[in-house]
Amino acid sequence: MSKTTLRKRISLVAITALTAGVLSVATAPVASSTAAVGANNVDVTVSTANAHLFVATAANTTAAAAATDAFSATANYSKGLLAKDSSSGTAQTATVLAGGVLSLYANVTTAVAFSATGGSFSSVTTTDAPTVVYNATNSYALIPKTSTTASYVASLWTAPTTAGTYTVSLLTGFVASGATYIVPSAVTGTPPTLSGNILVTVVAASAGGTYTASRSTCSVQMTGAALAYSSSTPRLDTTDIFEDGQPVYLSLDLNDTYSANLPEGNFTVTATGAAVVNMDTAAETLLAGTTATDIFVSNGSEDAVRIDQATAGTPVTTTVTVSYNGTPVCTKTVSIRGAVAKLTVANVGTQALSAASTANGAQWMYQKTGIYTAGQFTVVATDSAGNVVSTDSTLGSFAAASGTGTQIPSITVNTRSSTANASSPLAYNFGGFACGADAGQSNVTIRFTTTATGAIVTSDPFVARCAGTATTYVASLDKASYLQGDVAKATVKFLDSKGNKANNMVAIGANSWVLPYMTAVDSTITATTGASATSVTDANGEVVYTFTVGTTTAAVAGTYTGIVSFTAPALGVNSTPTYKLSTGGDSTTNADVLKSIVALIASINKQIQALQKLILARR
Repeated sequence: MSKTTLRKRISLVAITALTAGVLSVATAPVASSTAAVGANNVDVTVSTANAHLFVATAANTTAAAAATDAFSATANYSKGLLAKDSSSGTAQTATVLAGGVLSLYANVTTAVAFSATGGSFSSVTTTDAPTVVYNATNSYALIPKTSTTASYVASLWTAPTTAGTYTVSLLTGFVASGATYIVPSAVTGTPPTLSGNILVTVVAASAGGTYTASRSTCSVQMTGAALAYSSSTPRLDTTDIFEDGQPVYLSLDLNDTYSANLPEGNFTVTATGAAVVNMDTAAETLLAGTTATDIFVSNGSEDAVRIDQATAGTPVTTTVTVSYNGTPVCTKTVSIRGAVAKLTVANVGTQALSAASTANGAQWMYQKTGIYTAGQFTVVATDSAGNVVSTDSTLGSFAAASGTGTQIPSITVNTRSSTANASSPLAYNFGGFACGADAGQSNVTIRFTTTATGAIVTSDPFVARCAGTATTYVASLDKASYLQGDVAKATVKFLDSKGNKANNMVAIGANSWVLPYMTAVDSTITATTGASATSVTDANGEVVYTFTVGTTTAAVAGTYTGIVSFTAPALGVNSTPTYKLSTGGDSTTNADVLKSIVALIASINKQIQALQKLILARR
């Protein structure tokens, strides 16, 4: 029985009695008190026989507890019951006032016994009407049963007048005697199976009626639906991002130490920043507020606070505080994104000639974002505070703003973003542009129109370039000579048939590399296995690879010529970059020494000639 099913378990009569001090007696029995837990009793007909022990939790306004033989248990009432968990098996808990009375009932098909470590049983009833056997202190009551027909059994258990912890149990079954089973009795023993067990805490006075944080919940949610406190599944704040115009809800269910309703009181809700709030009974149709402060009279039972932007389209981060009779009971900081205020275009590729705006680029987009989808560029929409805004089709539409014509016939956004989480690649919108038959480029812009307001935001210009597929290529190194241990960069440039930088919509294809004493760092390049054949170049038709020089094998000084082969362009014609390699030691040759001597003699001769001219000038 969750508290959503039970509603709230404290009755108006109990509140009145607690306020007046009727239930605050220390040791006297509470025969005239009322049940502090108000709820509907469970119908035992829906329970499994011999597997549950129920406690009556229905609100009681009579002078005494009751345990009747009504099979539905609707007429059962406890007295002085302050709290009861929702279970009905062998791990139950309850809190009752000293001298209070629990009304117990169950559905059984065997003999049963009620047993307790303190207190006493009375008014045992059953549909079978057998003779009930009590022990001397009435802390044990045995109800024999000879048939296996389902029947109803009930009893009152009066708690001790001494505060403490006690156990109340239900035992079911028959007693084994050799190969047969017999009905338990005072002679043959107690039923063997523990079917229900309640750990009862007996207190001298109620501690209810005061807000207890550990028994309450206040969480950020996407809807205003009622959400009750649960000790087994604590309510967590949603991790969803709130978009422009989307309300935020605080789900409230405030309780005392017994998980019961608080007394009715004044709730004050305040919000910082440009936000408005409204507190009311939880509902899907909770209306928006009109001010940053709201006051609501309630007992805190499954209420909600709705938070909205004060100005539509304006992003807001607000801290909302909820107070009960002047005591803060919930503080949450939430953010609502604003309308689209900026479009940032990036990851622009080069489209193939005569291609549609919806064609090509999936590998390019994958290499840049991790999402494999067609496109030549990405767009990220942000609000005026720089927050990413999800631009699904319900929010607005993209279109070309400028730069289209013969060169770039059209621009479209083909895949819309699906999250406002800036760290997710799904925050990207993926766009493409069409190309005419000739290579070239154009400065273009795109725009976004918000459906609700008609507001238009235009991107900064970006270059949309068109080129043919690669027909030639050349591989080159970043330096003419290297020392052992150096890092080398190899750049491969691809050109189309007219010498333009090739588009990057077509994969580079199979390739092989032979660069003596060089080892690839960021690819699987070997003499027989090239870089990934499915990858594409950058937007300028180039791809760069990194190598280390002579780190795995000691390099031998000398001049080397590599062999790089891409089979797709130029029908596999090789590129042969040449480079010099030295080990870093003294590699001076005799020719180098002779050349240095000649240079030194020439320098001395020049100095002698200059000195002679100076002496002659002084004469």
